[in-house]
Amino acid sequence: MYSLIRPLLFSLDPETAHHITLQTLQLTYRLGFLPLLATHSPDNPHQLMGLTFPNQVGLAAGLDKNGEYIDALAALGFGFIEIGTITPRAQQGNPRPRLFRLREAEGIINRMGFNNHGVDALVENVKHAKYRGILGINIGKNFDTPIEHAVTDYLIGLRRVYQHASYVAINISSPNTRNLRQLQEGNELDVLLRQLKAEQEKLADTHGKYVPLVLKIAPDLNSEQICQIALLLQRYRIDGVIATNTTLARTGVEQFSQHTEQGGLSGAPLRDRSTAVIRELAAALQGTLPIIGVGGILTGEDAVEKIQAGARLVQIYSGLVYRGPGLISECVKAIERF
Repeated sequence: MYSLIRPLLFSLDPETAHHITLQTLQLTYRLGFLPLLATHSPDNPHQLMGLTFPNQVGLAAGLDKNGEYIDALAALGFGFIEIGTITPRAQQGNPRPRLFRLREAEGIINRMGFNNHGVDALVENVKHAKYRGILGINIGKNFDTPIEHAVTDYLIGLRRVYQHASYVAINISSPNTRNLRQLQEGNELDVLLRQLKAEQEKLADTHGKYVPLVLKIAPDLNSEQICQIALLLQRYRIDGVIATNTTLARTGVEQFSQHTEQGGLSGAPLRDRSTAVIRELAAALQGTLPIIGVGGILTGEDAVEKIQAGARLVQIYSGLVYRGPGLISECVKAIERF
């Protein structure tokens, strides 16, 4: 079915198509038709971070920034869903156009800039959702918060979402918020992780519930940076790591006119670099904490490749744009066979 409607969606501005797709998905869910149209994903339970994942294929952050479509997305067969990135205060993000398809390369460039309604709006949406599966909430900083005060924004986000999340993802790797990736550097990352871990322990005592923390990192890291991040993740007993976010590189897409657009590149062109980072990270971590692999998964074989490289779970987003929701069960089945 998706192959029939994709040409219509691709005739629209990408951001317009994104909103129409989600609204149609929501309507189909509310009318009760979505379970009839969705491809069934078999159960393949997986224990990780003290959580039981029905299968190893999740939705990456960015598709449902405000948690408005949780129930409809859950009906598609994901093993877990990650919403956000959310910031303490609402913000509009970068000016449009800010989303571009590189159709022939099966890639997407975005410079959205953490456009969202703010953490309080997301929390209200989560409260009203019926979904009781694994829900990750991805938090970031507001664009106008000075980088030296970024920790404050992450602490606000963590406190607000803590009791509503299965795990909390710390996004310090988006290329679309000025200086954000600076937080991946040694001293600044050390400070950030130390304060977040201390706050997590306080919140666990307050709420009687331990919510895992995972860090989302960029693909544009060298081997030394990857090793340094791995050491800090272990030092502060962070519960997991998501590898990777979008890339600033344009390797393999230089022939497309839109490759000069600013922003992060995702989809098929990111596949190999993301997998390489996962492999290096796995070697550095030696199984001390789990990796969630994301970046360029457009087939079941791509998902298996991430698992072979050292990921324990995978997430998809751009692949859904090109392949549709059937990609979810394809990946689940491929990983199960593997």
